[in-house]
Amino acid sequence: MSTTLRRETRARTEARKRRGSAERPAWMEQPNPAARTLKFLVIVAMIVAVGYPFLLAIGTSLSSKAELAANGGYVLFPSHPTLESYRVVMSGGVITRAAIVSVGVTVVGTALSLLCTIALAYGLSRPRTFAGKPLLLIVVGTFLFTPGIIPNYLVVQQLGLIDSYGAMIAPILLNAFNIIVVRSFFQGIPDELHEAARLDGAGELTILCRIVLPLSKAVIAVVGMFYAVTYWNSFFNAMLYINDPDKLPLQVILRSYVLQGDTFNAKALGVSVVPATTSLSMAVLILAVLPIIAVYPFLQKYFVKGVLTGAIKA
Repeated sequence: MSTTLRRETRARTEARKRRGSAERPAWMEQPNPAARTLKFLVIVAMIVAVGYPFLLAIGTSLSSKAELAANGGYVLFPSHPTLESYRVVMSGGVITRAAIVSVGVTVVGTALSLLCTIALAYGLSRPRTFAGKPLLLIVVGTFLFTPGIIPNYLVVQQLGLIDSYGAMIAPILLNAFNIIVVRSFFQGIPDELHEAARLDGAGELTILCRIVLPLSKAVIAVVGMFYAVTYWNSFFNAMLYINDPDKLPLQVILRSYVLQGDTFNAKALGVSVVPATTSLSMAVLILAVLPIIAVYPFLQKYFVKGVLTGAIKA
């Protein structure tokens, strides 16, 4: 009896597996060995294509002037690594000042962008918001109609932001895509939570701060990362609106020295002896990329949950 029962159970299990595999879409099927091998080779090629230039930049930034001259200007694995280029970069000269400006603009700009994005997205997510639909249409319309350089410059000029740090924040303070993602995430929060909070006497600000935001850490982390990367990598607004060289961010300095080939000045760097130009350029490049690389691993777990949830519910 027990043998027959086990056979029937095994037969039903196999039937369910066959039925499940038959109903499974083609893209969910396990790839064959050839496909897995091809994917592995593509991933390895992408890692090499991305990793080799980065390792080359690190090796060159750690090389001495004599070693660079002996190897044609670039070194992958220096025989005698030195931190001289990094000491010069962080010695308090123009590069250090530009890095401080970039950090300040990124921190303040990201905080203001998150504040405005959360406030606008929460208002647009509530069904009884005054003029909610027209405002939403205006936000979506920015995807299709973007202002040109001259209208942007005239607006910044009329606001009195020329040659000020605000000129590097105000033009990119809000992003329509981020607003739509956060709004969609807020709409996915059950209305029962809002109603229960209102019955307890909570206002909209209390509901937002004590109920909505704690449930939205994933999407806020992702959007905050997007804003931080945008502010950190932004250089065009600084080139357009900033005239004082002491207010230029790190990306503009990096562009001047690495792309335009400007020579490093010992007085501007605050040192007496300047290392090799290539080594200094790579050191500035590594310092410009390092903050984003350092922050990203801590926020990676939120990316799929934050972005996909908002996108699917949109």
